[in-house]
Amino acid sequence: MASNEEITMDEDHFNMAVRKFLKEVGVTSQREIERLVRERDMKSTNLRLRMTLTSDDDPALKHVVETSIELR
Repeated sequence: MASNEEITMDEDHFNMAVRKFLKEVGVTSQREIERLVRERDMKSTNLRLRMTLTSDDDPALKHVVETSIELR
């Protein structure tokens, strides 16, 4: 491939890959949160959570989501 050729991205494939990743993150994160709450004697009535999205390929990506879940 010549260096000046533009690489075209298959939008459908990209969207499906992102959705698959987000589904895996959501499902596994929910399992971990549920496990934590079941296995530990949580002293607080709230569980503070933070999810940080980064990429080894681009250090400029740092997206943080924070929330608090009421336990009782």
